[in-house]
Order: sequence, then structure tokens, then C-alpha cells
Amino acid sequence: MKWAIFKVLGRSVAATAGAALMLAASQAQAQTPAPAAAAAAATATDLTVQAREAWVKRDRKRLAALVEAARTQGHPLAGWVEYFELNARLSEVRQPEMDAFYARHPGSYVEDRLRNDWLLELGRRRDWANFRRDHANYQMRDDREVACYALLAEPGKVAVEAARAAWFAQKDGDDGCQQLAAAMVDAGAFKPELLWAKARIATEQARPRAARQAVALLGQKALDQKLAELQDNAGRYLTRKARSAPRFDAELTGLALARVAATDPDQAADLLRDKWRGLPAEVQAWLWVQIGRQQALRLQDTALASFERADKLAPDLPWTDDALAWAARAALRAKNPAVALRAIDRMSANEQREPAWAYWKARAIRQQGDTAGARTQLTALAAQPLTYFGRLAAEDLGQPTPLPPAPAPLTADERRAARSHAGLTRALQLIDLGLRNEGVREWNFSLRGMNDRALLAAAQEACDREVWDRCINTSERTRNEVDIAQRYPLPHRAELQREAQAAGLDAAYVYGLIRQESRFVLDARSHVGAAGLMQVMPATAKWTAKKVGLDYSAERMHDRDFNLRIGTQYLKLVLDRFDGAQALAAAAYNAGPSRPARWRDGPVLDAAIWAENIPFNETRDYVRKVLLGGAVYAQVLGLPATRLRERLGASVGPAGASAADVSDVPPAAAGDGKS
Repeated sequence: MKWAIFKVLGRSVAATAGAALMLAASQAQAQTPAPAAAAAAATATDLTVQAREAWVKRDRKRLAALVEAARTQGHPLAGWVEYFELNARLSEVRQPEMDAFYARHPGSYVEDRLRNDWLLELGRRRDWANFRRDHANYQMRDDREVACYALLAEPGKVAVEAARAAWFAQKDGDDGCQQLAAAMVDAGAFKPELLWAKARIATEQARPRAARQAVALLGQKALDQKLAELQDNAGRYLTRKARSAPRFDAELTGLALARVAATDPDQAADLLRDKWRGLPAEVQAWLWVQIGRQQALRLQDTALASFERADKLAPDLPWTDDALAWAARAALRAKNPAVALRAIDRMSANEQREPAWAYWKARAIRQQGDTAGARTQLTALAAQPLTYFGRLAAEDLGQPTPLPPAPAPLTADERRAARSHAGLTRALQLIDLGLRNEGVREWNFSLRGMNDRALLAAAQEACDREVWDRCINTSERTRNEVDIAQRYPLPHRAELQREAQAAGLDAAYVYGLIRQESRFVLDARSHVGAAGLMQVMPATAKWTAKKVGLDYSAERMHDRDFNLRIGTQYLKLVLDRFDGAQALAAAAYNAGPSRPARWRDGPVLDAAIWAENIPFNETRDYVRKVLLGGAVYAQVLGLPATRLRERLGASVGPAGASAADVSDVPPAAAGDGKS
């Protein structure tokens, strides 16, 4: 599911107030709000939407006028109007003005959102006194750069491990984390080997800017220049300037070879064996990890040998969790449980607790003869049958997976508390206005600290308003009380079942796919133009319409029934090309049909192992969720094929000689094929 659809929608709404009004009107037809909320939304439109538009344009004069109007009217979303205005001139604001804003909107999302923005500004100003005061009241605590500034704001109290963790968590270069690292280097706490370790990880993650910032901390301009050259053209650098010694040059050579491995791991392996055997053992070992990781991503059988070379060269070299994950997947693919188990056992404690690795560890243990140990781990996973690996574990144990009993009905007081919650009310108003990105953030902030009953009541408000993404996501937060009707709702049931039947599809499978694609948001948009419930791109819709004999126009993609018809017909075409294999068809829907056609080449694999080896993180997660959704929806609808294994299939292997060609089938473009 491409949650970027909501960000794109928010940006498009900001483009013109008129477009926002049209979108709000169309949503009002599909999501009839309560009378009070509808009235509030109507009065809010001209101010909140216009304020966001003015904020995008940095039109300060217009923003100031809108703030004045919001205050005069006692506007229900005045905090958002003020937020846009203050954010647009944050570099000029002083602390008293921020304090006044906090006092007007205490405990709200916009208070904490602006506090987050202000903390970043205070960090850039090096105003540590005000930073420390504001940070004490900061609720979200989810901004990596703020976390780095917070450590900088406490000189003399920074633990090296805390600083290292904050800096290594930095994805791309930013001022806060870079300043923290520089301070730690100046204090002698970050040694050169740590800076090179960060440069390696950044290179492994394809984040060249972060790698440059790490090397820059060494304080040698010549290294900066060489790194820029190798990032520009690694092959040319290796031919003209690379050396095996001294150590810093060897590290740069390693980074250059890693960049070659990212595009051609076999070439990098040849270069490392033939020309660069003089590199330090640690650098060579890290490079073999990178080569193995890239080979595993390409589903090459040589991956395990590369990982083994790395271990022999430097047994104590730390690997990233991502590299270990691919070592484990390569071992599963090679049917080598002992190697898979060793890789899993080397992962960080947090990673080992992930259900995927708990499940595969149990499978590896069982294959090695420890039936009792495997059963213990599988039993623990099976306690969560509404999860992909929990359901697989239950089925492996031969346990039933009944739907949980419905919770006790919500009381009038519980419903009233949700309905009167200021943050939830504002969130729904924003969504009604088409400002979905802001509304979702306000909604999620408002859920903090809620118990199961409060979450169920909040979810029901969203369900009743047909804001299905908030309905589902909120209900999924409960721990002990599970409302299947909220988590797996049945919007558009008659229309969906009609189109599924007409296409010859299992309605539960279609429901599972739509739940993951759009969360039943009718006007969902992806960044590549995919539209509607089933997120089909215009070109793909046109191709499908021609194949099945439908009249097509771009405007019809926004019609619910036509969108369902095109989407189900496309899904049926893809499913038939893959001989009814739901896992392959789901992967095709997300990443394009040509990719799973390639991914099935190689040995015949257990279908769950094949799905685990899908090279793209997004597509792997997508396939899991679509198939799990299909199994659960089959139970909800009273249909057959409720077992996840039935939907996964027994095995996946190379296509037969009579297999249908998929080269002419365009992608649905629900996903972009990125990891």
C-alpha cells in the first residue's frame, strides 16, 4: 500500500482552494459527516484550506489576514491556521510568541508539531537554554535530528553509546546529527574507525551524502575530494586512483568496490579476488558481505559462498541487520537451515523479536531436529492468528484459526467520549476538507495513551463516517479486544462482489488487495497517478479496457464501479497469466508482472520461502498482507480457502514451457518496485 497517496493528495489540495472545495464536496457525498461536523467543515473551508495554500506559497501577508479572520470567528481549526502562519516565518520568531501559541492550543497536535519545528530552529540557532525548556514538554519524540540536538544541549552529559546510536540512526545528513558527531570527534569519543563504519553503512544503504559527511569528520580535504570522485564514477576511480594502502585509501577503495557491487556484484567479486586481495582483511570481509547481499537480492546461488568468505576473513566483523536478513533468506532459499539459524542468531535483539525471524528460526530449529523447541516458538507466534506469521505458525501446528469473539458493545459514554474528543474532531474536519495528510497526523497524535475501549470507540467514529483508513488502523492498535468488523470492514460489498464474480475472482482476495492498496479511500492517488480503490494507472486501465472490451476514459477511473471493474478485470488477467497463483499475482499487482516472472526462476521452493525472498521490502510486505487479508476476509464472508497456505500455494518454481507470457502486461502501478 502506497501511503504516499495521502501526501500527494495533501499537496494537490494545496494547489488551489477551488480544487480543495471540489474534493471536499465529493468526499461529503461518500462520507456523510454528523451535522455539527459538517457545519464546522463548511465554515472552516475558506480559512484552513486557503491557509495551507498560502503556506505552500509562503504568502505571509495572506497568512496574517487568515489568522486574524480565524481568531475573529473563533474558528474550530484556528490552531492549524496559526500553525501555517508561524511555520512560514519560523526563522524570525522569538520564544515569547511561541509560548503564547502553546498557551492557546495546549495538548493539541499543532502545539507539539510546531514545538518540533521550533526545536529544530532552536538547535540551528544553538539556543540551548530555550531548547532544553521546550524539549521537556515535547511529546512525539520521533524526530532524529531533534534527538541529536537534545544530546548536544547537554554538554558533558552525553554518553558515547547514546551519541553513536543517534548518529547511526540518521538516514541522511542533517545539521543536528552532524554537529553531534563533530562534537564527539572533537572530544576524542568518536575514533576514525567509527567514522569509517558509518561511511560503510551509509554506502550500504545507498546514502552518499551521509557517507560524505562521515568522511568529512576526518578533517582531510584530500579524502573528501577522493570520495566525491569515487561516488561520481567508481570504476574510473578504481582504475586511476584507488590504492590498497595506507588505511584511509584502502577504506575509500572499499567504498568504491561496494558501489560497483551495488550494480554488478559478480564484477565486484572478480575485482576483489583478482586485483584487490591486498586490502585489509576487515575491508575485504565487509566487501564480501556487500557482494553476498547484492547476490541474494538478485536471488543468485552464489550469495552464500560470498557470505562464507566474509566470515572466514573477519569472523568478528559486525554485519547490519539487513545484511544478516539477506544471508538468512539466501540460506532458506538454499535449504540450509543451519546457516539460516546462524544468521538469525547474529541479528540484533530487536530484529530477532520480529515475527518473521521468530518464525524462520522455529522452522530452522525444527529442520535440525529440535521439534520441542520449534513447537514452543511456533506456539508463541500462533497466539496472534491475525498476523501473517502467526497464522502460518498456527497452520504449521495444525491449530484452528477462528476469528476472535466480538468485544462488548460500546457504551453510550464511550461513544460520547470519542465523539467529543477535540483532536479526533479536528482530524475528521481536516479529512472532510481534503487535508488528509494533516488530518491523519492529528488523528494519530490523538490516539496516544488510549486503552482498548477508547481505541474501539475512536475507530467506530471513523467507521461510521466511512473514513476507512482511520477505522482500520485505529482498530488494529488494540491489544486485547479485537473488533473484526472494524479491522476487516466490508465497504461497497454488493458492488465489489458483483465485479469479483463477473471477473471470476474470489471476493475475499479482492477485498484483501483493496484493503492493502487504498484502505477503501475512494479518491486515493499514488505518486505515479494510480487512482481509486484498486489503484490502477491510467495507461494500465486503458490497456485492460481494450483487452476486455470496455469503453475507457480517464474520468471514469474516479467512478467507484468502473474502478472496481477495471481493477478486478486486470487482476484476473494477471492471475490467469500466473496460473492462479495468488502470491505471484499479488506481487505482480504491486511490482509489475515481469518481476515475479523473473523471481520464480531457480529452484522449486516452499511458497512461503519464495515470498520471503522477494527482493523488494514493499512488495514482500504487500504480498503477506494481501494473502493474509484474503484468508481473513474469507472467514468474514463465509467463503472457502480460509487457510493462508491455500492462498500461498504449496510451492513456487520456474514457469513451464506452456506458461503464459507476461511481457506485454503493464504494471498496475500500485507500487513502484522500490525496496
